[in-house]
Amino acid sequence: MNASVFCCEQAEVRLTSASGEKMILQGIDLNIGRGEFLCMVGGSGTGKTTLLRALGGFCAPTGGAVLYEGAAFSGPPAGVVTVFQDYGNALLPWRTVRGNVALGIEEQVSGAALDDRIDAALAMVGLQQAAREYPAKLSGGMQQRLQIARALALQPKVLLMDEPFGALDAMTKAKLQDQLRHIQASTGTTIVFITHDVDEAVYLGDRVILLAGSPGRIASELRSALPATRDQISTKEMPEYLHARHELLERLHGAAR
Repeated sequence: MNASVFCCEQAEVRLTSASGEKMILQGIDLNIGRGEFLCMVGGSGTGKTTLLRALGGFCAPTGGAVLYEGAAFSGPPAGVVTVFQDYGNALLPWRTVRGNVALGIEEQVSGAALDDRIDAALAMVGLQQAAREYPAKLSGGMQQRLQIARALALQPKVLLMDEPFGALDAMTKAKLQDQLRHIQASTGTTIVFITHDVDEAVYLGDRVILLAGSPGRIASELRSALPATRDQISTKEMPEYLHARHELLERLHGAAR
């Protein structure tokens, strides 16, 4: 595994609401390697989204440490981009597909360089033909691809993804899973991916961590024995896939008891 891009050392997060203070995460020890595809699973209320938000700089640890490239940080660190499930509200309806991808980079680059960045991002998600359309004309899967393209145009070192395919139908989800694996392999981007779908976690991840309890802790982890190149049919028939799926389901059910 390459050097860690993120390191959590006994990290904890307490959040305050109208009902008082609550410990959401406790005792989180986690290293995320450069170029790794890490999936997070766990029941509702186990702190998955809070951990992702801590990695993204949207909430600070109240104990322990969360380090990015070896240093503490405040606010979203440079090179880290978050993609959420609610793609519809993340897109600007008055901007075309190209205009949405340009958001966030148009102040840094212009002219041919801007066009090249947009074209490259759209090509990675297969949206070149829809470049002049508006979000309302796109299917849910295309809207999510657009949100991913906008993130890729920023040329991130790390993509943090909170159930990005959760609202999509099975065929669209499978297509986007394969696109995401291909993008990760071609760019070397580190990806941290939350999902409630065991099959998705096993298929996508180089490693899967399971969060459990309240406050949430890392209950276990599972390292993938699958080949780097995967497909939706033959990979899911492999003994390694079936074993990992069974093992993860057992651990999830055990953690829920």
